[in-house]
Amino acid sequence: MEPSNPQPPVLKDKNLHIIFGITLSAVMGVSSIAPALPVISRALDVSTSQIGYLITVFALPGILLTPFLGVLADRFGRKRILIPSLFLYGIAGFMCAFTTSFSELLWLRFFQGAGSAALGVLNVTLIGDLFEGNRRATAMGYNGSVLSVGTAIYPAIGGVLASIAWNYPFFLSAIAIPVAIYAMIFLDPVPISLNLDLKEYFQKIKDRIFTKKVLGLFSCVFLTFLILYGGYITYLPILLDEDFAVTSTVIGLMLSGSSLITAFTSSKLGDLTKRFSEQQLILTAAFLYTFIFLCFPFIENIWFMAIPISIFGVAQGINIPSLLNLLTSEVPSEFRAAFLAINWVVIRASQTVAPVILGLMYLWFGINGTLYFTAGVGILFILIAYLAVKR
Repeated sequence: MEPSNPQPPVLKDKNLHIIFGITLSAVMGVSSIAPALPVISRALDVSTSQIGYLITVFALPGILLTPFLGVLADRFGRKRILIPSLFLYGIAGFMCAFTTSFSELLWLRFFQGAGSAALGVLNVTLIGDLFEGNRRATAMGYNGSVLSVGTAIYPAIGGVLASIAWNYPFFLSAIAIPVAIYAMIFLDPVPISLNLDLKEYFQKIKDRIFTKKVLGLFSCVFLTFLILYGGYITYLPILLDEDFAVTSTVIGLMLSGSSLITAFTSSKLGDLTKRFSEQQLILTAAFLYTFIFLCFPFIENIWFMAIPISIFGVAQGINIPSLLNLLTSEVPSEFRAAFLAINWVVIRASQTVAPVILGLMYLWFGINGTLYFTAGVGILFILIAYLAVKR
């Protein structure tokens, strides 16, 4: 007998559309501005060594505020943290376009980063709150797909806008304002539970974190972003430059193509999880990472580089949404936001140390040694995923 109120297809759920808006807002903060940094440097007469502060001051509030905001979202509700965060993000980012002082720009970027601090956590938290079972995996995959599309296209959009005027990329931040208004009106409320006092609340979070599976998942997240931001984003372009002398445009197109493959693969996660467990998908990705970075040093034709780069896109598409889905499933709604905030800190920590660690490998062993080290990280990933990450 048919259910009287069948659930709509995941992709038609209005809540997921709002989550897409949150995700696209969150990923915009760096990816749309990065291509404009040289133009901003010249326009505001700022040295190359200082212009990177625009990224640093944006990222810093996320490290400091995210755990605190996660606790507040658990205690007082998702929307009470989400809506002000989106407005702060959109307004501060939009105002960046109207300043002519680098110091003022840094302050506005800091406030925009404060608005961004909760977005990368609450989008995943809301998926955990509003979807269950295979629908959750499907929603997580679609959201990973949207994130990858944003990562692929924002640099191109930001570069085009910066070619018109240095401040035009900042106008993109205003997208967060209608997202906030739409979420305020249409996002379904998530019931919160205040049955736990703060001491019991933090104790339950601690008890859940210090389990073999969760520590294994956090380790896999850390290694994933070590591979992504170290071996792939930082040193694969150096390999392409040193061994093939390709232009930055070609490098950008290759990386963007990989992101689009990630987007397509992520969109199929719901179908994949009907046939394979998340552990199997994560293990497959870990094997692919290892194979890819073992292959890179032996490729002599630039056209053949497209094969491992495409495979990397597939690995990302099955790995990151699967990790997030498992982490989201590990905790009840009453402390999910704080729990996932810890995961966000793990990601930020990995993003911070990856270029440093891989930079030392490059200094000591050259580009091939760096790639082999990344393959070694992949082997460690395989072991942790096999031993710790189980249903």
